[in-house]
Amino acid sequence: MLDALTGLTTRRPWWVLFAALLAVVGAVVLGSGVADRLRAGQGTEDPLSESALAGDVLEEHFPDSRPNLILLVEAEAGVDDREVARRALGLAEGLAYEDAVAGVTSYWQTGSEELKSDDGSRALIAAHVSGTEDEAGPAVAAIAEAYGGEHGPLTVSVGGQTAVLNDIESTIAEDLLRSELIALPLTLLILVWVYGSVVSAVLPLLVGVVAIIGTNAALYVIAGFTDVSVFAQSLTIALGLGLSIDYALLMVRRFRAELAAGADPPTATAVTVRTAGRTVVFSALAISAALAAMLLFPLYFLRSFAYAGVTVVALAALASLVVLPALLTLLGHRVNSLDPRRLLRRRTGAAEPLSPEDAADRRWQRLTRLVMRRAPLFASVSLIVLVVAGLPFLRVEFGMADDRQLPAETESRQVMDVIRDDFSSTATGAVDVLVHSPPQDTDADALDAYASALSSLENVDEVRSPLGVYSDGANTRARTPVDALRESDDLAYLQVMPDPGVEDISPQSQDLVRDIRAVDTPLETSVSGQAAAVVDAQAAIAEQIPLALAAVVVSMLVLVYLLTGSLVLPLLSVLFNALSLTAMFGAVVWIFQDGNLSGPLGFTPTGFIDTALPVLMFCIAFGLSMDYGVFLMSRMREEYDRVGDHRAAVELGLRRTGGIITAAAVTLAVVLLAIGASRVTNTMMLGWGVALAVVVDATVVRCFLVPSVLRMTGRATWWAPEPLRRFHRAFDATLGEGAAEPVRPHGPGADAPDTGAAPSDTTTGRPGTPEEGIAPAPVAEPDRKNTEVAHVRD
Repeated sequence: MLDALTGLTTRRPWWVLFAALLAVVGAVVLGSGVADRLRAGQGTEDPLSESALAGDVLEEHFPDSRPNLILLVEAEAGVDDREVARRALGLAEGLAYEDAVAGVTSYWQTGSEELKSDDGSRALIAAHVSGTEDEAGPAVAAIAEAYGGEHGPLTVSVGGQTAVLNDIESTIAEDLLRSELIALPLTLLILVWVYGSVVSAVLPLLVGVVAIIGTNAALYVIAGFTDVSVFAQSLTIALGLGLSIDYALLMVRRFRAELAAGADPPTATAVTVRTAGRTVVFSALAISAALAAMLLFPLYFLRSFAYAGVTVVALAALASLVVLPALLTLLGHRVNSLDPRRLLRRRTGAAEPLSPEDAADRRWQRLTRLVMRRAPLFASVSLIVLVVAGLPFLRVEFGMADDRQLPAETESRQVMDVIRDDFSSTATGAVDVLVHSPPQDTDADALDAYASALSSLENVDEVRSPLGVYSDGANTRARTPVDALRESDDLAYLQVMPDPGVEDISPQSQDLVRDIRAVDTPLETSVSGQAAAVVDAQAAIAEQIPLALAAVVVSMLVLVYLLTGSLVLPLLSVLFNALSLTAMFGAVVWIFQDGNLSGPLGFTPTGFIDTALPVLMFCIAFGLSMDYGVFLMSRMREEYDRVGDHRAAVELGLRRTGGIITAAAVTLAVVLLAIGASRVTNTMMLGWGVALAVVVDATVVRCFLVPSVLRMTGRATWWAPEPLRRFHRAFDATLGEGAAEPVRPHGPGADAPDTGAAPSDTTTGRPGTPEEGIAPAPVAEPDRKNTEVAHVRD
């Protein structure tokens, strides 16, 4: 397979680039309208849950009970002033005549004290805008423009759920543009420093642009068939740039090393695709498997990230294996052109330094030997640090993100803040209870007894009387609870109002939902509302987590076995990846739930974490950790096949990938932190959290934990039974062998010669010694008959 790609990119590079250009132009045209198709809704509700189905019934039959638009009316003279009341009634009546509005309730129509602020200077007009989120959003935007602002003695501000979603969508769009403007120049500067060449630095960005443009086109198509969250665009940019840089770093460095060894450009491209390209294939499969696990969850918020993530990973890998090799073949030695540091040295007369690759090799050689000499110490300290960093996650509280994830200066957020602070209660915190029974079974006494039982529950302020009974005269039949929600013949509607101190989606309100559902009654009931949606979302996630974890772990075990031929390394890699996530989860709770650093970062802590975010962050961070693990294990396996010595393979593998992993982690962290600079808290949490996971994985895990543990496991690391070794050799032959490294001469930028000996100290030229943790390997290839753990190619 890799040989076929090599032939295509080396023999017809211009044709490959022309086809890629046509594809990119088509993707630009198709994906230009993707933002209009994405949904700004939270997407964190299970659409088949009790709360969601009951919400649909309430939406249809009692729209007044679920206002999604709120006008906050403020008047210096007070809301009971005659002129203020006249103007406000006119606003409410005008709003009722809007085509998209299904029902309007206001303080001036009902006289309800709940719709009036404690100081009497503000009051509410609540309305329900019909239609889906996509239909209601533009309608609310038009209403906000017409009704917001000054109206004589009134000042009107627009809030409510739909207005909040509109502001989230516009804020994310602005933040994404800003993050691109921040990330791209910084990334280019880092890559120029890493490569020492402007030409080499531009190549990863080109691959990233291709991946992002292609993913936008794919999301445009996918959004035509299913719901896709607007939040998915953040992942598209982060992974599109990050993984393209990772893969291009690996490919370009290998290509430059082959050129330095004396290979012509087509030969260098062929070796690059068969070695680094093989790593790219496994990395893309590993990350895609981790992200695809989110498809198992019914929440379209998580599924959206799977659509975007798997697509952008596949396109980044495809561009790296097809477009990038074609460019490298055409560029040849010009890939090293435009070195700004060389121009600076000419002006200052400074001596020519080591190449970046040689300098990095020496630093990584010293570090690896130190860690392997003190393996138990480094392994123990690393484990302690990672476990302690994750301890705050033990006190995590889950909820659902609300308007407080918006900046404090956003109008819709300000309206909701005023309602929380200045109004005695709010309908947004009510727990809705539907009572549906056939007409002959409807018992007023039973309904009264049920309402009385609800009112006696802890944290309940009052239970409101039913707003009405609906009957369409349809024949009744035996129904399941789901059927009853979809085809209700009779409905009674109760609202359970929590105590004023209980927030809408706090742990107390979630406990209240569970208590309501536990009340024993002969009536058929369903519970809805925001708190009920959180409880049902948690149940849906908890139900699928074991399957998702099993899918991710099994996928990783299989992929690492296919990559390395070992049965021990897959188990260790899963353990390493899991440990790399502890700091991320601990930091998320300490910073975003507890509110530490809320001032410098500029967000409002709510005391809980959005229920779906830990799942999302786990899948992304686990996949990225696997990416770096694949880089390292692939090169270690290649060196082990070449020299036949375990300790030498570990050192050489880390020496020759440590610089790549570090550079990739730094650039990806820059991209993620640019995403984390968002003013929306969920996006901020995602960017900062995954950036921390990437940095911890590239430092604590890959620099200290992996080499120390592998030093202690020894040659048993590569063990596999003979049948699996034979299968692995056959698989390698199909994919394309990874250890296609020619013998190389000494020289700047060149790797050590392929003599089969242990790695030498590049400073002194002496071979590695057992005291340094590297035992000299025999010059001859290891005897396959006398080796239990190594599988060496014919």
